Amino acid sequence: MLILVDQDGVLADFEHRLYQTWQQATPTHEHPGVAPHERRHFYAKDDYPEHLRDAVQRIYTAPGFFRNLPPIDGALDALQAMLARGHDVRICTSPLTLYQNCVGEKYEWVDRHLGAEWVARMVVTKDKTLVHGDILIDDKPHVTGARTPTWQHVVYNQPYNQQAPGLRLHWGNWQEILGTHPGWD
Repeated sequence: MLILVDQDGVLADFEHRLYQTWQQATPTHEHPGVAPHERRHFYAKDDYPEHLRDAVQRIYTAPGFFRNLPPIDGALDALQAMLARGHDVRICTSPLTLYQNCVGEKYEWVDRHLGAEWVARMVVTKDKTLVHGDILIDDKPHVTGARTPTWQHVVYNQPYNQQAPGLRLHWGNWQEILGTHPGWD
């Protein structure tokens, strides 16, 4: 089975890093950071007042932000276990539109946390519907694009995607979820 796994919010902890960085800059912001468990929008800047959205965006477009994201607990072990079970596992990630720091740092993150062999397993695209696969594990509530996808979307559980329908996964239940459908395990 070909399993596509999103990077940010699924493997790399974007939410906690953004929150910590915002909190460190608190003296310059009149608005408290939005804690990860309080997030309600997929796009982090949408959880902040309009006049602060550029400041939020400056944090996650700054040099080093993506490179220094911590791994989500259990994510790296789960990827290795999927691969050990014989699945073809690929990291399928979308760059920011302001890509200058993001793209290279996503590759650096994978190399640092998973090794060079996983860099070769990366697919970087703005449209994941163009990528063939059986399953896409992604925190985005609705993944759309130019094509009808060949993969089934399995939602990686996050506070901001609770309204999304379908199968929900986190790294504590991935084996159970993949085992619920014939041919997935």
